[in-house]
Amino acid sequence: MKRLFLIDTDTASDDAVALMMAMMAPDIEIAAITTVAGNVDAAQASINALYTAQICGRDIPVYSGANKPLMRTHLDASWFHGADGMGEMNYPAPLRAPETKHAVDAILDTIEAHPGLVLVTLGPLTNIALAVLKKPDIFKKVSRCVIMGGNPCCVGNVTPAAEYNIWVDPEAAKIVFRSGLPIEMVGWQVSRDDAVLHEAEIQQVLGFGTERAKFAIECNRIARKAFKTQTGQDGISLPDPTAMAVALNKDVGTRWSRHFVEIETLSEMTRGMTVVDELNVSRDGNNMEVWGEQIHQADICWTLDNAAFKKMLFETLK
Repeated sequence: MKRLFLIDTDTASDDAVALMMAMMAPDIEIAAITTVAGNVDAAQASINALYTAQICGRDIPVYSGANKPLMRTHLDASWFHGADGMGEMNYPAPLRAPETKHAVDAILDTIEAHPGLVLVTLGPLTNIALAVLKKPDIFKKVSRCVIMGGNPCCVGNVTPAAEYNIWVDPEAAKIVFRSGLPIEMVGWQVSRDDAVLHEAEIQQVLGFGTERAKFAIECNRIARKAFKTQTGQDGISLPDPTAMAVALNKDVGTRWSRHFVEIETLSEMTRGMTVVDELNVSRDGNNMEVWGEQIHQADICWTLDNAAFKKMLFETLK
């Protein structure tokens, strides 16, 4: 029996690779893809998701959602992924159009129709927060909620303190992390260092000779340059595929621990910081007034089996 996924994404270059991993997994069925403003606006994210599905020969409904954060101006990541989110490769328009239903309604209806599904989020959490506010009890029907976002090690990729997906809409992230969803947080840190595709591996992927392999490398061409400027590492960093690997097989995460997590929304310096209570000090009576009673725990993925991740990735692209 296939496992059912619902994927919320701000589809850009690494999101596209993550979507392919789910689409090509033999034991996964994707009930719906919903899109949100993040790397690009929601309309472009839907175009990119539909084109990715077309590359994979999959016919999956895509629903456009929130086009701005709950309380803030939308700040995209065109500097990292290109204006279209896909390395400015000028891909043709997909053959299929997005559905007319709003993504938030699609999320609620899909969960209602398929209790026990796995929710995977690859972008800012605006759609999920709006769904929580509209019908909070429905999320008891979600078996897992795998979130690509955050930086428990406190090394950010958009500010020193914050990872992009959480930083874009920290108020939404706060709502989601307090919602009671069974969150598994896969932060940006696991996609660095040995998880990066280096030149020899990039050439190996291109050597597969498939349309998917070519697409995965080409759409990340601007992201590769931006990542090198940002970190000094030359290669393709794939945060969303690392999270998708965990969604497909939680054992790909090699070190986990469960903690209270709070999202910083008031400070501009630390906006979007995922404050992970690794030592459980929030349960100290002296700190309860600061943390409050509404903080929920999340499973934090600290490290990844990079060999297993790359094996899954390569199987997708062959």
